[in-house]
Amino acid sequence: MKKLISMTRWVTMLLMISMHSTVSSAALPLPGTPVSSDTLSMARTMLLNGKIIVSLSQLENGVTGVRGDVYIAAPPETVWAVITDYNNHKNFVPGVLDSGIISDNGSEKVMFEKGKSGLFVFSKTVNVKMRVWGEKPKRLNFEQITGDFKVYHGEWLLLVSPPDKGTFLTYKAEVKPNFFAPGFAVRNVQKKECPLMLSAMKKRSESLTSLAIKNQ
Repeated sequence: MKKLISMTRWVTMLLMISMHSTVSSAALPLPGTPVSSDTLSMARTMLLNGKIIVSLSQLENGVTGVRGDVYIAAPPETVWAVITDYNNHKNFVPGVLDSGIISDNGSEKVMFEKGKSGLFVFSKTVNVKMRVWGEKPKRLNFEQITGDFKVYHGEWLLLVSPPDKGTFLTYKAEVKPNFFAPGFAVRNVQKKECPLMLSAMKKRSESLTSLAIKNQ
């Protein structure tokens, strides 16, 4: 009976989190969804004005689809360097407790990351080992090798924004934990943590770009 009461209380608290969380505008839909040029133009304007846009979807078999977009006033090469700075993610990405490169054969890296989420009633620490590969500085793919997810894979897309040579950065992922978590709880975690991660990438990239300009 105590276990049943505890579980009921946990689910009730997660429902309260779901109802009271703020959602970033889903102006950019997930891949495969028709979108008008007006919608794209509006989204682009929002991004240039500093908005971080996050779209979430419930896919088959309990998988959560995530897309996050942000504009960064830094060239793609700098943004790429920040995204792939795995040894230092723990120093500037919120929630990352430890991170680093395990191996690098030139075309593909294997990295690990240990993170902690604060949205669960009982904070959950997760570990993941991933392989990452891509086309510098345009696309970076990632996929879990081992870890605390049944499904965890996705990509980073970097698109240069002329004439200022900034970067439109897109993060896409499909996620399903390997532990019990209701779908709405997973979406709430992503709803909060995806903007924090993108904001960290933006802040770090723009800081490095400003420093480079000062040192010219």
